[in-house]
Amino acid sequence: MWRVSARDAYREIVKKRVADLLPKELMITRIEYEGPEVSVYARNLLPIYEKPEIVRNVARQVRKRIVVKPDEHIRKSKSEAKEKILQIAGKENVVDVDFEPSTGEVYIITTKPGYVVGKGGQRQRKILVETGWKPVVIRQPPLESKTILDIRSFYRTNAKKRLDVLKDIGERIHRPLVFKAEQNHVRITALGGFQEVGRSAILLETRESKVLLDFGVNLSSYDPIKHYPRAEDLPLEELDAVVVTHAHLDHCGLVPLLYKYGYRGPVYVTPPTRDLMYLMLTDYIEVAQKQGRLTPFSHSDISDMLMRTIAINYGEVTDIAPDIKLTFHNAGHILGSAMAHLHVGEGFYNVVYTGDMKYSNTRLLNKASDKFPRVEAVIMESTYGTEDLPPRELSERILIDIINKTLERGGFVLIPVLAIGRGQEILLVLVDAIKKGLLKTPDGKTPKIYLDGMVYEVTAIHAAYPEWLNKEIKERILQGENPFLEDFVERVSLKEVSRRDLIEREPGVIIATSGMLTGGPALEYFKYMAEDPKHSVVFVAYQAAGTLGRQLKEGANKVWIQEGGTPIPIEVKLHVYSVEGFSGHSSRSELLSWLRALNPKPRRIILNHGEPTRIEGLARAIRRNTRRLGLPGDLEVFTPHIRESLVMRQEDV
Repeated sequence: MWRVSARDAYREIVKKRVADLLPKELMITRIEYEGPEVSVYARNLLPIYEKPEIVRNVARQVRKRIVVKPDEHIRKSKSEAKEKILQIAGKENVVDVDFEPSTGEVYIITTKPGYVVGKGGQRQRKILVETGWKPVVIRQPPLESKTILDIRSFYRTNAKKRLDVLKDIGERIHRPLVFKAEQNHVRITALGGFQEVGRSAILLETRESKVLLDFGVNLSSYDPIKHYPRAEDLPLEELDAVVVTHAHLDHCGLVPLLYKYGYRGPVYVTPPTRDLMYLMLTDYIEVAQKQGRLTPFSHSDISDMLMRTIAINYGEVTDIAPDIKLTFHNAGHILGSAMAHLHVGEGFYNVVYTGDMKYSNTRLLNKASDKFPRVEAVIMESTYGTEDLPPRELSERILIDIINKTLERGGFVLIPVLAIGRGQEILLVLVDAIKKGLLKTPDGKTPKIYLDGMVYEVTAIHAAYPEWLNKEIKERILQGENPFLEDFVERVSLKEVSRRDLIEREPGVIIATSGMLTGGPALEYFKYMAEDPKHSVVFVAYQAAGTLGRQLKEGANKVWIQEGGTPIPIEVKLHVYSVEGFSGHSSRSELLSWLRALNPKPRRIILNHGEPTRIEGLARAIRRNTRRLGLPGDLEVFTPHIRESLVMRQEDV
């Protein structure tokens, strides 16, 4: 009983301090713990709209995320509020108005966000005062995303349940510490993605908390021992949080499975990762069903996950456990990809988990971050740990040359892509080449580019998050342009044409999922094209061991493909190419450059996400070049295997 009382007393002390530090003019009605946030409900939000630094200063003093929301009793009805918003913002400027009762926010989707906000936020403040709803102004993207609309609808329909869930999560996060700081330690256990690529999963434990970093699937093998992370002993009832670095299935593909077996805690992601992860997981179920495989989780498990998913932006410091704070930083890998900075205790230990990272600018994204508040240990990917990739400009020229030669033969070019990242990157390259006259058919016509699988929907999600893209693409989208689609880019509709019939058309380029030919429309196109030497397949992403893509890349001239549960032999006569420079992973030199630029320097580096030879090769390179990289002389480099653990104690700091 004393433990419950201690928890309640601790929470009340924090609430009282927050209330005392905020201005009385807010007219605070109550304070709640909602997920990682301390939510302050007030009758008058004007003081913090006029001086937003007030909330930042209080958050800094209490070391908590503070959010001020309008008290529900001052909100007008949705119909009244909508009418007032259209009057203030101009009906012609507003595309849609969407209310979120659980937060007191109203999303105003508009073609003219600057006008709706008004000079110095004048119209935004007027909407707040006259409706009692907190306005969030969103630019109408050039493409509509069904995924984003579905997620908004889900949260709107489940607003009350979502709020109850967040309160439960908040009570668990904001509990008093049991152990003293000097009794603490950090244990890192490899559950998947070590000495291999796929099924990334890491358990980070302290005396107080347990946090899971990623929980992915290995798509190169459906053997349960290799397909799933080795998480047989994972204590779901003790797990405080799951942190997902990005939306590729080898990092997020089994998160709903945790909910199937009883986990009810939060998942932390960036906003783009939330949307992309939902899309990828839904597609994972559909592909498994088409291939006649048992699905490890259901749509209801995905819904349970979405209900407890908490999206945070880069740079936001967030409590995820009593003694752990999380901050996401740009990883440069795909839209929304993040490095996770975990601050344990009051300065006790700091871990950076890179996830998948790209330390150079691409057509889509800025390069990965290299500055952190503190770093004692780094868990670092090693996908290309022993290999340098060709310059991006050279890779683009090689790709255009391959396509032109294939078109001259009268063939199609199949480019299998990961739906997220590579699909959009390649699309931008081809659109730019066609507009510059570098890519054309033998008779001088513009070739068609066909998008199949999830590529189109993922592209729509990219267009909805311009602020997360590099400066050039961001500015083009903000100016109302769609940099991804042109008249010569066509989305494949199976209602209009079959995939077999499509390759009987005028030669063109097909961009389709999946990137390693493990399934999806790309595999179907390959079956139709494989035995015709006029066609080409071009791999532009990493091909994991055991995948069909890896077999073709290594020169297989005969492969077997499952069709209705029966293996079918296929002779490989089409041209097979691999253009490595488009990878979203860092090359060996980029990984070393990142370590050189990394500030501050860690004393421990733990290598993962790479085949054994590449991990060992990168470890040797780091140890040989410690001084050149500016790393400490007592640096330790670890290359653990799955199920191994490393423990860092107070004396190691």
